[in-house]
Amino acid sequence: MTETKKNGLNPVKYIKEAKEELNKVTWPSKKDTVRYSAIVIGVTVALAAFFAILDWGLNLGLENLIEVTK
Repeated sequence: MTETKKNGLNPVKYIKEAKEELNKVTWPSKKDTVRYSAIVIGVTVALAAFFAILDWGLNLGLENLIEVTK
């Protein structure tokens, strides 16, 4: 018996079982995938804009504070 079979690490069996498990998965429809992708992109853009405005505001405040203390 080979070392692979003793440890239960049979790659052919692993691939076969993985394929069986993937057949049991309920995959989302194309419509759902597009919708969820749009939500992720939208939230990402909104957060990027929020942090850009926050950064700009804090930078402006810090520059004014430095100018006042000169």
